[in-house]
Amino acid sequence: MIAQHSIRRAGAGDSPALARLAALTFPLACPPHTTEAAKAEFIASHLGEANFDAYLADPARALFVAEADGALLGYTMLVMGEPTDEDVAAAITVRPTSELSKVYVHPDAHGGGIAGQLVEATVAEAASRGAAAVWLGVNQENARANRFYEKSGFVRIGVKRFLVGDRYEDDFVRERVL
Repeated sequence: MIAQHSIRRAGAGDSPALARLAALTFPLACPPHTTEAAKAEFIASHLGEANFDAYLADPARALFVAEADGALLGYTMLVMGEPTDEDVAAAITVRPTSELSKVYVHPDAHGGGIAGQLVEATVAEAASRGAAAVWLGVNQENARANRFYEKSGFVRIGVKRFLVGDRYEDDFVRERVL
């Protein structure tokens, strides 16, 4: 069982731990057909320590972490602004909007409510910055995540593609009106 945890805004010193947690958790959300090479390439290109340094320095983003005993258990990332993906932009029903870009929890902490707490902190941040809705993309084959997002108030409004390695994956676009 995971010790008592807290939710806080991530800071610049969290980049190494975020990169380690991302490398562990990203593959868990991939469909079974995703190759190890594709997962590794995505992690190297988007989830390294330098990527997290840039994300944390970007004023249009906010990252939240769940922490217990000095260890990160999960994280989320909010991205403010209009989506750049044409499929997402066409699907969004409420503006201004923001993206819940990442929701990942260490597998040892699954089922403990951490993801829900992180999502709520992130949604509150979006609302405080003037967003009227939050959207996200989730792989259509990730049944566990889709159930969680549905339970968390994110309604399926469309589809988009997401590139991992050299293969496009099919994602649902989900939206939660604030």
